[in-house]
Amino acid sequence: MVGAGPNGLTAAVMLARAGLEVTIHDAGDAPGGACRSGQLLGEGVISDLGAAAHPLGVVSPVFRHLQLERHGLRWLHPEVVVAHPLDEGEAAVVYCDLDRTAEGLGPDGRAWAGLHRGVTERWEEVVASVLGPLVQIPAHPLALAAFGVRAVAPATLTASVLFRQARTRALFAGSAVHSVLPPSHLLTSAFGVLFGAAAQTTGWPVAQGGSQAIVDALVAELIEHGGRIVTGHTVRDLRAVQPADLIVLDLTPHQVLALEGLKLPPRYRKALRGWRYGTAVHKIDLLLDGPAPWKDPQVARAGTVHLGGTLEEIEMAERQARIGHLPERPFVMVAQPSCIDPTRAPEDATVMWAYAHVPYGCDDPRTGERVMRQLERFAPGIRDRVLARRDTGPEALETWNPNLVGGTIGGGALDGLQQAFRPALQANPYATGVPGVWLASASTPPGGGVHGMAGYHAATHALRHLATT
Repeated sequence: MVGAGPNGLTAAVMLARAGLEVTIHDAGDAPGGACRSGQLLGEGVISDLGAAAHPLGVVSPVFRHLQLERHGLRWLHPEVVVAHPLDEGEAAVVYCDLDRTAEGLGPDGRAWAGLHRGVTERWEEVVASVLGPLVQIPAHPLALAAFGVRAVAPATLTASVLFRQARTRALFAGSAVHSVLPPSHLLTSAFGVLFGAAAQTTGWPVAQGGSQAIVDALVAELIEHGGRIVTGHTVRDLRAVQPADLIVLDLTPHQVLALEGLKLPPRYRKALRGWRYGTAVHKIDLLLDGPAPWKDPQVARAGTVHLGGTLEEIEMAERQARIGHLPERPFVMVAQPSCIDPTRAPEDATVMWAYAHVPYGCDDPRTGERVMRQLERFAPGIRDRVLARRDTGPEALETWNPNLVGGTIGGGALDGLQQAFRPALQANPYATGVPGVWLASASTPPGGGVHGMAGYHAATHALRHLATT
């Protein structure tokens, strides 16, 4: 194995459980990829270095199969799953209950429930279908059909047609831009419905003690089955890790192309060269001397907060970031694990992080100030509550984790053919065309997120191939 992110670890676990002798090589000083936690802001303060909320982790079929709770993983569910404040009036909020959420949306409640109910009622079946390659016969075609009819349209169109209130339209758009695409793009409604349905069924929980707990559970499962991990080892030439019956790469196309000793077929190499990474993020970690002073107090109870203003503002910000212009008011994602997990910080203190969508590779020094302005816009006086702060721009993110190319997350853009065919137009997305070498990163289906399913699928294909050779 090369790369010990959640997908690499999951693939390694599946191979080790099948009886193979497995070694993972990772360039980092610890396993986990972008799913790690650390004391960035001082002793006793636990910050998630990457992902914080885990809507796909809690429902991941492979994580459930592995029973990671046996190794100490505990999911914690905030009272409010998602909040989306606006300049005036109450914030729109999502609870882990479709009817309660709909009730809070007033005149839009019926339309909101109608949009999501067909998916929430078949949630487990939908998850089993969408967390795999899209170009396959789905495990649950009726469930996928119920999802698909809601998925095709741009989120801007869905929101404008169905909802009367600005706050409901903004709430849906906030979930849709988890795609890291402007909500006017085709298929962005798929993300809005998928993440909304997740919020109102299995939630967007945090891991008790930090996202590191997910990685620690995977590592414990790997070690239990005889696997081992070598950290601080950058593999630049695959001949250095051979002979091996299988080589599985938790890498994006950029890193795969840089490997020596890997003779990729010309067509596959050309596809990797054309891979697009998309919009990046700029992350800020904060330690506050108490809860954030949100205008609407119910926002303080939310595990995740979307700061972007109205649907129109979100569309403008996402479009600007996509074409290379730093938005004056970027879309900002906020994680507030302290609202449910008191182990993250000393008593009375609050840990939070915020990241803004910015142009690919953009290390503009103005970015941090613009993120703080968005925070101040909806939580006046928050600057005065800051005890410690750490900014991490796209360049620093890629230095920390080379899979975050140009500061992008999710393994590559989800527009065009890259949504369905990752990373190349071929029947088996995990095959590299080189016998015994497989790809298991977020650049393969089902894409980004801490769920391990790309690793699971790659390992499954690799084992089948090994059994026939």
